[in-house]
Amino acid sequence: MFTGLIENTGHVSEMSGGGDGGMHRLVISAPSLAGDVGLGESISVNGVCLTVGSVEQGRVTFNAMRETLRRSALGDLAEGDPVNLEPAMAVGDRLGGHMVQGHVDGVGHVLGRSPEGGAEIWTFAAPESVLRYTVEKGSICVDGISLTVVSVEEGDHETGTEGAFTVSVLPQTRDATNLGRLDDGARVNLEADVIGKHVERLLGPHVAHLMRSGP
Repeated sequence: MFTGLIENTGHVSEMSGGGDGGMHRLVISAPSLAGDVGLGESISVNGVCLTVGSVEQGRVTFNAMRETLRRSALGDLAEGDPVNLEPAMAVGDRLGGHMVQGHVDGVGHVLGRSPEGGAEIWTFAAPESVLRYTVEKGSICVDGISLTVVSVEEGDHETGTEGAFTVSVLPQTRDATNLGRLDDGARVNLEADVIGKHVERLLGPHVAHLMRSGP
C-alpha cells in the first residue's frame, strides 16, 4: 500500500530483456532510496508496484512481467527517463495522500496544461475503466502521484471525443516529480480510488436485482 506522496525520484539506467515472453529488467538509479530498501520489498515505480530484485551501488533492479508492461506505460521508459518512486507505507505512517495499491487501472496521456494563479491545471485523457471511478474533488493517482480531481469530462463514442479529467498541480509537486518532464501526448499510469471499485463490486449485484424487480 502506498500514499501517492513522492519523496524520491530516480532515472532509468537500463531497460532490457523481454524476448520470447520473458521478464523485462528495469534498473533505476536512485541513491537516495537505495540505502533504505532491501530485497523483496515493494516499491511504486511511476505508480506500478514492483518488487526489488537487487540493490547495488545506488541502483535498484526490478523485474517486470509482460502483463505489467501491457497494462502500464512502463514499456515506454528509456534510459535516462525520470521516474517517481515511493516505498511501501509502514503501519503508523501519515496518510497524506490517499490509499494507493500500485495496481494500474488504465493508461492515459497528457492533453495539455495551463497556468492558474500559482498552480497549473493539467488535463489527462483517460479510458472509461478509470473515468467511471473518477469524481470531482476525489483522488486519482497519476504516475504514482496522488492528485485531487478538479473536473471530469465523459467521452463520446459517436463523436470520438476522449474522456478526460483535470487536476491542479502545485509547483512543488511538478518540480519534485516527473511531471515537469512530460510533454503533451506522454502516456501515464492511472489508478482510480480503490474505495469506488470495492463499492461498485459490493453493490453491483444488489442494484442489478432491484432493476430486474422493477418498482
